[in-house]
Amino acid sequence: MDRILLFAAGLAGAAGVALAAAGAHIAGAERLATAGQIAMAQAPALLALGLHGRAASRPMLLAGFVIAAGLLVFAGALAFHDLSGSAALAFAAPWGGTAMIFGWLALGLAAIIRKR
Repeated sequence: MDRILLFAAGLAGAAGVALAAAGAHIAGAERLATAGQIAMAQAPALLALGLHGRAASRPMLLAGFVIAAGLLVFAGALAFHDLSGSAALAFAAPWGGTAMIFGWLALGLAAIIRKR
């Protein structure tokens, strides 16, 4: 069990629900809803990787951390934009999304090259 990834999964799930709810109740907060959907999509993967823990290879765990970091940057940038009205961090969302994509690709690659 990897406690950090389990913690990240719990935060992603909670943030996903909160952001989706805020996006549904705040007029014009579509970015919050999007951030919530993305967080909810990543939470089960982080949970699975966290529960897999020591049985997971280091590359798999690293992929999980990349996914979690990408989620933080992506959702954080979208939430900041909607809540503050400032696009100052708009450049960060694509970086976070790219990190999540690379994390997922790394996870797939780690599963294929994993030694038994």
